[in-house]
Amino acid sequence: MPYTIPNNSCVGCDNCRPQCPTGAIKFENNEYWIDPSLCNNCEGYHSEPQCVVTCPIHLPIPMQAKRGRCKVDIRDATSPDLFANTRNNPFASAIVIWEACNVLAQRTSLPWEIDEYGRACYRRQVNQGRGAIAFHITKPHNANELATELGVVETLDIRATCIHLIFAAHATALDQPSEQVFTIDDRQIEKYLGLEKRKDLSKAAKLTLMKNLVQQTCSLITSLNWPQQGRVRGFSVEGTPLWHLVEIQHHFQEDNLGCKYLVGLTFKVRAGIWAQYFLNKQGCKERTTFYQYGSLPKSLLTTVMSIWQQHEGAARLMLWLLFKTKMGKEQRITVPTLLRVAYGEEKVTLACRKREERKRLLRTFEHDLEVLNHYGMKPAFDPVTYPPTIQPLWAKLVDIPEDPDDALEFWINDANGKTRLTDAGPRGKWNMLMNARILSFTLPPDWEQQTSESEKKQRTAKNRIKSKTTAGYLLGEQILQARKNLNLSQRELAKMAGKSQSWIRDLENGRLKAKSEDQVVLRKVLGIAG
Repeated sequence: MPYTIPNNSCVGCDNCRPQCPTGAIKFENNEYWIDPSLCNNCEGYHSEPQCVVTCPIHLPIPMQAKRGRCKVDIRDATSPDLFANTRNNPFASAIVIWEACNVLAQRTSLPWEIDEYGRACYRRQVNQGRGAIAFHITKPHNANELATELGVVETLDIRATCIHLIFAAHATALDQPSEQVFTIDDRQIEKYLGLEKRKDLSKAAKLTLMKNLVQQTCSLITSLNWPQQGRVRGFSVEGTPLWHLVEIQHHFQEDNLGCKYLVGLTFKVRAGIWAQYFLNKQGCKERTTFYQYGSLPKSLLTTVMSIWQQHEGAARLMLWLLFKTKMGKEQRITVPTLLRVAYGEEKVTLACRKREERKRLLRTFEHDLEVLNHYGMKPAFDPVTYPPTIQPLWAKLVDIPEDPDDALEFWINDANGKTRLTDAGPRGKWNMLMNARILSFTLPPDWEQQTSESEKKQRTAKNRIKSKTTAGYLLGEQILQARKNLNLSQRELAKMAGKSQSWIRDLENGRLKAKSEDQVVLRKVLGIAG
């Protein structure tokens, strides 16, 4: 339990502040307060809280839960709320955002290493090996230094991924996200993450959680080497924050002892330099940069917040599929790929060697697939590589009729068959799964891509242009039907049109398109009106 300082009795000796090992004691507006997100009772540093030991009157006391309403002074205006339609919101979906999402979600499952400068680093090649992306992490509570130990990766929280996606959604509302600041407060975050329903958490606990998640999100430092792609020239970004945490405003309420209770937080954030290249509307129009965005479903945030402890593998897969499905519905994702995303390379390798680990991982994977199916992400199993004999039991039970009589007949037929739904998996099931694929994932309705009115107009205009260009065009079917009506062979028609027989055959099969002057000749020979 964190401590607090009754300012009405404080002598102002300032002995406590320098002795705090975590820097939790602050002095603002001639008053002391202890940041509950930093105070850990000096655990891991001293046997007793140093603020109590060094205080001449032993003033600091354990903080009690704030009772009654939290009255907050006037705050700065925040950015407009997300999810205006209550379902989804556009968000930046560039490779930088996706990889950062993987870093926060998969953490130690990724191949982290110590780079040539002695810093913890995760890097991988992108764009078919022509480019590279790397991430470093700043030290906890010290944003000016990069972490030098791999242990810092273990401190990351998968829930910080939700904050990261919320930031990516706010960035799309700005014209120049790398230069403009967006403002978000604890009340908005609480609503986006569904924390308002958590009656088991006190206000202080929620604020501490939010602050830690925001700081973790802003602790990522990215480097990017991107090759030329089309008309967009190659570029490099070296060691810049993914998100700049410009300012944290703390809002307090005092009791009659002068103890300051933290009752609100406001965060001011700015996107990193990556936004100049991947979230630049003007540059995208000029074909010099990219503007890549997708649709962020609100249900994803609340689902991850509710299942991250019991079903972390399913939460990882949800976050990964948010970007993967953006590339197209027919993905043919292999089972080994899903296993590595959900549990990491090390666990998959261990399962390949040890039978008990294999059985445990297989049960977990099938259960996580069931969780995905429950939340509307329904996998479509490849019938060739992922036949019903190795599919999870819950997937086989989908076809059971709801009518009691039909269900009874179903089970009778199943019992009389050579194979039964409840039969154990075949011998070598794991090896079969290592070659199995999932064709696609059916997405919930709120995951579907949003289409703005301007995009709809552009598509309509393109369709009109396309219809104009194809209007009056002589199709292969028309040529074939007209030739048969005149009882002409392909050779005879070719001779009349002054062309080869193979040219006529390719036209009728749709492999070739006749030029406008050739169409005039064909219409005249075949008697087709223009």
